[in-house]
Amino acid sequence: MNAVEKNSGRRRRTTAEKRSAITDAALMLFSQFGLHGTRLEQVAVAAGISKTNLLYYFPSKKQLYLAVLQDLLAVWLAPLRALQADQQPLEAIRQYIRLKLEVSRDHPRASRLFCLEMLQGAPVLKEELAGPVRALVDEKAALIRLWIERQQLTAIDPWHLIFMLWSVTQHYADFATQVEAITGKTLQDAVFFEQTLDSIQQVITEGLRPR
Repeated sequence: MNAVEKNSGRRRRTTAEKRSAITDAALMLFSQFGLHGTRLEQVAVAAGISKTNLLYYFPSKKQLYLAVLQDLLAVWLAPLRALQADQQPLEAIRQYIRLKLEVSRDHPRASRLFCLEMLQGAPVLKEELAGPVRALVDEKAALIRLWIERQQLTAIDPWHLIFMLWSVTQHYADFATQVEAITGKTLQDAVFFEQTLDSIQQVITEGLRPR
């Protein structure tokens, strides 16, 4: 590798690190104060850069907000993308529940920001929801219908199953304060995480088991 290639690689790493620092800081603030309650100056301070430098990467607050939402969508939808036709359905759904609960444990701010965007009528994400997200959900709904036709799952509306899986796993991020107030525990407690996972998996998979 010559000097030009080394310098180019170093610049790419620096750019990626700066972008990550900005989006991490923005996620922290947007999940607390929302789009309109967050100022770019606050994001710049939290990211440890100047506002001018921030604007080089994200020319407007709305563009930064959209980038943060798109990043979290990629994480949030990854478990759904992992469902494949050659999997054993009940085991695939058990694994999906684990992955989604891990997202709630590891990315609670992202989950809360997504919830906040939905409660506001998805002003920024509406096109994403009606386009790529709907296409992915339709694809996986078709897979669930295939499993039902093969009598590997009980008959159920695939969309409502997906909505149910989303809601039950996200509850532990979006309502973490409530969960902790009642149980005294969070998903960061490894034992509580496994107990939660086992309970959700058991209820869902037993309900889906072919009769």
